[in-house]
Amino acid sequence: MSETKAPKRNWLSRIVRRLPVIPVVRLQGVIAAEQRPGRLNIAGVEPLLAKAFAMKSAPAVAIVINSPGGSPVQSRLISKRIRDLADRNGKKVIVFVEDAAASGGYFIAVAGDEILVDPSSIVGSVGVIMASFGFVGAIDKLGIERRVHTAGRNKSTLDPFLPEKAEDVERIKQFELDIHQVFIDHVKAGRKGRLKAADDVLFTGEWWTGMRGVELGLVDGIGDLHGTLRERYGEDIELRQIAPKRPFFALPRLGFSAQSMVEDVTHSIEDRAWWARLGL
Repeated sequence: MSETKAPKRNWLSRIVRRLPVIPVVRLQGVIAAEQRPGRLNIAGVEPLLAKAFAMKSAPAVAIVINSPGGSPVQSRLISKRIRDLADRNGKKVIVFVEDAAASGGYFIAVAGDEILVDPSSIVGSVGVIMASFGFVGAIDKLGIERRVHTAGRNKSTLDPFLPEKAEDVERIKQFELDIHQVFIDHVKAGRKGRLKAADDVLFTGEWWTGMRGVELGLVDGIGDLHGTLRERYGEDIELRQIAPKRPFFALPRLGFSAQSMVEDVTHSIEDRAWWARLGL
């Protein structure tokens, strides 16, 4: 009786199965809670992160960041979610910075085990900013009277149509200092043992090029997504982009309103202002 041999598996299929796959999550845009294209927030990002970290065979997860910053709350929620998923699944997180990881963008980047940048990337901006306009002189010239009635002494703070009050400014300053300290503590914890400059250099709100960021210890080195991962995991590595699902049928926009047009213009100006702070 002849011995029955198990059929040999196709050698190509065995090789293909052994090729590493790295999920890539791209985080690009201004960080804000509102749900609209071009905005980064935990609601939009969390499903992508969950899918990326669920890939058990992946040796690492790559996060590509290109953001000038935005909401400190959304920045912290996204950064914390990345770190929680990484620790729970035992995955290394490699962050790649493109044009910028500034302010909230850098807050998110600190969640990575390693941060790699382009030499000309913008990194840092560890600070807090609040900006508004004052129209007191303008409404005086137009003969307009501003009427505000509140219950609560501090309910109206920095009203742009009323003269600025010293107590309002002091309260806003303390508010900013509290948030700034959260940012500083986050960077010190995430970059523990790697920061190479004093607090009065790193945490002034200043931003630097990627090259200078390496010298200061804000980031770990120079590198790009494709080159770095292929060098570390092999030329045949598959980079799998984890992106939001697009609806199978996309209905065309049948019309527009004055309100929607104004909103689009306003959002565009806001986005432009964020990037303009970095000269981009």
